[in-house]
Amino acid sequence: MPTTMKDIARDLGVSIVTVSKVLRNHEDISEETRKRVLNRVKELNYTPNLAARGLVTGKTYLVGLVVPDLLHPFFAEIATSLSRGLLKKGYCLTISTSEEDPELEENEINRLLSRRLDALLIATSNTSSASFERMQKQGPPLILIDRNFPGLGANFVGVDDEAVGVLATEHLIAMGCMRIAHLRGPDNSPGVGRLNGYVKTLAKHRLKSLAGYVSAPRTVDIQSRESGAELMKALIGLSPRPDGVFCYNDPMAIGAIHSILDAGLRVPGDIAVIGSGNLHYDSELRVPLSSIDQQTDLIGERAARLTLSLLESKTPPRNRTFIIEPKLVIRESTDRKKRTSEA
Repeated sequence: MPTTMKDIARDLGVSIVTVSKVLRNHEDISEETRKRVLNRVKELNYTPNLAARGLVTGKTYLVGLVVPDLLHPFFAEIATSLSRGLLKKGYCLTISTSEEDPELEENEINRLLSRRLDALLIATSNTSSASFERMQKQGPPLILIDRNFPGLGANFVGVDDEAVGVLATEHLIAMGCMRIAHLRGPDNSPGVGRLNGYVKTLAKHRLKSLAGYVSAPRTVDIQSRESGAELMKALIGLSPRPDGVFCYNDPMAIGAIHSILDAGLRVPGDIAVIGSGNLHYDSELRVPLSSIDQQTDLIGERAARLTLSLLESKTPPRNRTFIIEPKLVIRESTDRKKRTSEA
């Protein structure tokens, strides 16, 4: 017969409630008792029966996450941080990808909801908020991450995208760039916000975005590197050629750098490039990439805290928004001052 919580409680001379609280990482248990219970759990190789617990609590202890692409490290890093936060309270994260396809996203959402999730988090590929309005009325707690719908009034965790555009463009101007292009994102809140930050910063400094300097790929968060490379080739052929490029995300920026180098040009000497995301491998690239840090760990951590607060609330909670401020990380792809001093 499999080991039960009752067996562990009897062995240690404690109540089943105490064992349950330890397994759920409850705070009102002494450290000594916690260690005794966890040691016995390990000795007996005990695994909680979540299905049985769900019959008692009405919970599945499953939280769903739908993202455009897990090959993009940005979403993978958020998922890792989110899962880490949820596990502390015994919740398991199950992940699906939409491949930037709204129809596939809807199918994945319905599939996850059929498993009676306790909460659902989405970085949506959809440009319409209609399905999310219905979900908020009928489904489990809903949290949007990275991508928001102005006016929807949903729970949201993400970066200040207009500030991303401002930081990146201000930095390129500070590095002496006068002809700044933007490889933009899709028509969602990050894409529009970063474009607005770019446009406003150019206007502030009385600079113009010349014809062809703003371009968008067909898809962004899938095949981003290929899109960045293709769009950069077109920019290189313009006259005058841009001397700085702000890319919607880091994979696009990496693709852009490859095209610049393949054309026999220098980064940042001829064209400075900055991305967004500050992915873990940016410092290891052939030309280390300057980027805007969106603090993916913090997005995942805040999303986990918000999810748990919604699940633990005894009254219908109000919708909450966490806006995270981006940070500039300067590396060689834009640092013309460093290159000049070394020359």
